[in-house]
Parts: sequence; C-alpha cells; structure tokens
Amino acid sequence: MKKVLVTVGFLFLFFGIVEAQITDFEPKIYTDSTGEELQYRMLKPAEYDSTKNYPLVVFLHGAAERGDDNYSQLKWGISHFAEPKFREQYPAFVIAPQMKEGEVWSKLITTRDTTSFTASMGKNPTPPMRLTIELLEQLQDNYSIDSNRLYVTGISMGGFGTFDIIQRYPNKFAAAVPICGGGDLTRAFMLADMPIWAFHGTKDQIVEPEFSRSIIEAIRLAGGSPGYTEYPDEGHEGAWVQAYRNPHLYEWMFSKEL
Repeated sequence: MKKVLVTVGFLFLFFGIVEAQITDFEPKIYTDSTGEELQYRMLKPAEYDSTKNYPLVVFLHGAAERGDDNYSQLKWGISHFAEPKFREQYPAFVIAPQMKEGEVWSKLITTRDTTSFTASMGKNPTPPMRLTIELLEQLQDNYSIDSNRLYVTGISMGGFGTFDIIQRYPNKFAAAVPICGGGDLTRAFMLADMPIWAFHGTKDQIVEPEFSRSIIEAIRLAGGSPGYTEYPDEGHEGAWVQAYRNPHLYEWMFSKEL
C-alpha cells in the first residue's frame, strides 16, 4: 500500500511538473490581413534579453492534436523545452502552432505499386502552413531572433509538414528533425545541403517507414548526407518519444546555423 501511495504521489508530482512547464508556453493568436487566425503557443528564453539574438524552434504537431483549444499540440514532444536546465543550456524561442480539425500541414500525394514509391506535394502551401510562415516572419520582426538559427521539427503529420516547409523554403532553416514523416521525392535535391536528422519506428503501422526511407535515400542520391535513425522495436508514437529523449539530438540541432 505504501508503495502504491508513493507511486501515485510521484505521478501527481510528475504531471504537476509537466503542467507547470506547459504553462510557460504562452497562448497566442496570429491573425493575417484577411482576418484568418492561427492559434499557437510560444515559449520565450527564460532570461530574454532584446540585445541578444536567440534561435527559434518550430514544432508541428500530428493529426490527433488538431483542434481549437490551443493546448493539445503540446501533448507530445516539447514540454521538456520548458525545463529549467534545458532552457539554461539552450535558450531559445519555441513556437507550436495548432491546426483546426480537418486541416493538414502538407497535401502530400502518394502513389505506390509493387516496385516503387513516390511522393509529391502541391504547388501552394496549405492554409495552416502559410499562416505558420507568416507568423514566423512576424516574430522575427518583433523579437531578437537569429535568422541563421531557425529550426523545425514535427511528428507524424507534422513530420510531413517538416519536409513540406523545408522543401518550400530550403534556405530558411538551419536544421530539420522530421519524425514519422515523408517528403516530395522530386524535390529531394533541394535538401542536399541541409542538415536533416529523421526518425521512424520500424513497427509503425500508421505511417509506413518507407515514407522516411524513400525521401532520405532520395536526398542521399542527390548528394546529401541526412541522418536517419530507425528504431526496430518502436511503432508510431514510440519513435518520437525515443527521438526527443536523445540529448545528442539537441546538441546536433542547436549547433547548426546557416
């Protein structure tokens, strides 16, 4: 009984800490010139100094986190950015936009037969992707953000969104971390010089590993050297849990600049 009480107490403490970290992400709304809105959360450097320049990380959530509560997008992957030790080691802005129900980050069109796999994206960005880019530009105007140290990461649908945004704007981001995603194979050559570290779970039954494998191979054939980690014992969610636990990921990412 004592062990159970200790365990329950630990869980309450753990979730209390996580909740406190999440509240450090301020709820905000970006409105474009036509009145269209994009809800997002923003974490500022703990000791923000406008005379210094800071990196910025864009986090793109998955399909299950869509909505209008401006909260669900924080469910996976980024609460640790608000941990005191993490903020001290990597002072940065972090933004997490939230799509509405039914929206997508990327309209990736895929076809597959028994011998090949192809993927291509549409000509124009989707509305939430367009708004995210506009938001990023506005934040750069309003805060001391280092334009040479912009990073993007995303999970599942956000993994596709990560490839989408770096293929549309290949010279904008210093590094990208797509997890359980996929990209346009015909535009792989545009990413040959970009630092990319992709992750996927071999047992993923929601987004097949072939999506990541194909775009990574295409980038390599184009002369690039992207990193790719595939977890043999992980499925969908397990891939980003493992990836975001890796301290080397952040050492790698924050070391990159244009």
